[in-house]
Amino acid sequence: MTQRPDISTLLSIMARLRDPDGGCPWDIEQTFETIAPYTIEEAYEVAGAIEDRDWPALKEELGDLLLQVVYHARIAEERGLFDFADVVGAISDKMIARHPHVFGQGDAIDTAEKQTVAWEEHKRRERAAKKAAKNDGGLLDDVTRALPALLRAEKLQKRMASVGFDWDSPERVLDKIAEEAGEIVEARGAGASQDEIAGEIGDLLFVVANLARHLKVDPEAALRTTNAKVVSRFKWIEAALAKDGRSTSDATLEEMEALWQQAKTQAGKP
Repeated sequence: MTQRPDISTLLSIMARLRDPDGGCPWDIEQTFETIAPYTIEEAYEVAGAIEDRDWPALKEELGDLLLQVVYHARIAEERGLFDFADVVGAISDKMIARHPHVFGQGDAIDTAEKQTVAWEEHKRRERAAKKAAKNDGGLLDDVTRALPALLRAEKLQKRMASVGFDWDSPERVLDKIAEEAGEIVEARGAGASQDEIAGEIGDLLFVVANLARHLKVDPEAALRTTNAKVVSRFKWIEAALAKDGRSTSDATLEEMEALWQQAKTQAGKP
C-alpha cells in the first residue's frame, strides 16, 4: 500500500523548490512580502469554498493555504528566524494556554459563549504581557493593518470595548448611523471635496461595522451574503430579458428596476 503523504512531504517539496542549486527560479525569488498577497487570497478561497459548500474544492483550497504556511516557514528557516516546527509549537502552546478548562485546571466552561469570553480574556492578558515586555505600544497597535478594512474596523472596536470605550446599546449606534449619514448629505450640500466625502463615508461604514458587532453579526459574512444575493437577483434579470431576446444593454433603468423587484420574490426560479 502506498504510504499517505504527511507534512514532511510538503516540507521536502518546498525545500527543493527553494534550493538555489536546481530549484525553481520563481520560488527562489519569493520573499515574505511577495508571498503575503497570495496568503490572503488563499484564505478567501477557503472561505469561498465553504460558502459554496464545495467540499472537493475546500480540500484543494486548504492545501493551497497550507502551502502558504509552509512557504513562509521555509523563508524564515533560511533566514535563521524560525522553522515549521516552531510554528506548530507556538500555535500548540497557544491553544493549550487558551483552553485551561480542557488541558489544565481551569474552571469548567460548558457553552461556546463562555468560551468566547474566556478566549478574549486570555488574549487580553497575552497582549498586556507583550506590552509590558516591550514597555511600549498602545492598545490598538497590534491590530494588523493588512486586514480587510471592515474586519479591521470590527477588531479595533472590540479592542476599544475591552477597556469600556463603547456604546451601551445598539440603539445608540443606530442614532450614530443616522448622524453620520446626515453628515454625508451636509458635506455634499456644502460642496465638500471628494476626499472629505470619502472620509464621511468611511465614518459611516465604521459605525455600521460597530452596529454589526453589537448585534453579534459578522459584517464580512453579512456583506458576502448580500453580494451573493445581488448576483442571484441580477442573473434573474438577465435571464428574464434573455427570454425576450434582449440584454441589459437593451433595457431601461425602469425595466430593470421592475425586474429587480420581481427577482426579490422569484430569484432562483427558471
